[in-house]
Amino acid sequence: MKYAQLLLFTFSALFFLGCGKDSINENDEAPKVRVFLTDGPADLEEVNINIVDVQINPQSGSNGWQSLSPVNTGVYNLLEFTGGNETLLGEAEIPEGRLEQIRLILGDGNSLKVDGQIQALNTPSAQESGLKVQIKQTLEPGITYKLILDFDAGQSIVEAGNSGMFQLKPVIRAQLEALTGSIQGQVLPDTVQTLVTATSATDVFSSYTNETGFFLLRAVPEGTYRLTFTPEEDSGFSEINLLGITVEINQSTNIGTVELLQ
Repeated sequence: MKYAQLLLFTFSALFFLGCGKDSINENDEAPKVRVFLTDGPADLEEVNINIVDVQINPQSGSNGWQSLSPVNTGVYNLLEFTGGNETLLGEAEIPEGRLEQIRLILGDGNSLKVDGQIQALNTPSAQESGLKVQIKQTLEPGITYKLILDFDAGQSIVEAGNSGMFQLKPVIRAQLEALTGSIQGQVLPDTVQTLVTATSATDVFSSYTNETGFFLLRAVPEGTYRLTFTPEEDSGFSEINLLGITVEINQSTNIGTVELLQ
């Protein structure tokens, strides 16, 4: 097993928004945010987190936190949300049109599965202060935004020395999908799980193919990317690179079918 060795909490909130209004007129319809959870690739069997609340804050300080309404609480295996899968955590109106922070509050019973065995997952401070992501954006009235929390499970699990214990040090990227694009396609044979990575001069996005070979790289900023297809080890297939894949805002770039070569 490969575990990312992280020394600090890493939170990256990447947004590509223009300047909006400083406040919402009382006659305007307040903007809404729908929050979805998805996951990047991870060399693990399961990563289970118990989400008991999801809160947003229109302010920069510790006051002003409010829960989404409703919140879809429960234990989520993050690895179920690769290959374009996602789940709705909840939604909320933003009366003042300003969104500063969002956080996930975790309960007890967080765990991961390693070599067929369930191991406890320590989540320091996640039950109290929550897993916070800074947003700091002004939202336009009358618009519903789709906010994707891309929880990179592969980089978020740290083994605590030789203790056999594991800690959650979250790497979460937040993105408004309506202001980005996506890349999708299919990799054959679908019996080989393949890691698909899109790389530009400034960004890297990745996801595994699902059981039908389908992949979806969502919330990708506009630009030109190199796609790398890395088959699972010992599959006998070679890595493939595609150059010059363009992504436009609010468009899905479908590259069609890629066939792996031996």
